[in-house]
Amino acid sequence: MSIKVSMNVNGKPVSADVEPRTLLVQYLREHLGLTGTHVGCDTSQCGCCNVHLNGEAVKSCTVFAIQCEGQDVTTIEGLAAEDGTLHPMQQAFWEHHGLQCGFCTPGMVMVACDIARRLPDADEKTIRHELEGNICRCTGYQHIVEAVESGIKAMNAKG
Repeated sequence: MSIKVSMNVNGKPVSADVEPRTLLVQYLREHLGLTGTHVGCDTSQCGCCNVHLNGEAVKSCTVFAIQCEGQDVTTIEGLAAEDGTLHPMQQAFWEHHGLQCGFCTPGMVMVACDIARRLPDADEKTIRHELEGNICRCTGYQHIVEAVESGIKAMNAKG
């Protein structure tokens, strides 16, 4: 049995027939080809699958696609401008070497944008606390935290 689901992904209307058990992460990767959203653990522990649902960060492995009917989803592919200009948070990760292998980076960037939205004055301690749901197996987190701090400042300056 399949159900038609329609939503806006990265500002564009999309729809597909899915099984009711299809997770949002599966829908994005398998139906839409948006493979920047990664599956890292299958237990909602790592945060690699974070996307924005109606502007808030969610782990897309914990949401069924049908729950997103009529909703707005933004993935890492939807952050950069159409001309390829990086989002301020993406640029901050680049400038501060907030990545190594890059596998966790999309989820980290999506959560970092959510932190900036909710906590525009976040300090290092707050950022570290807010990133606890995201696992990076390569870095020592210091560069990630610096990138988030810089990205928050850039997003605040941009407005």
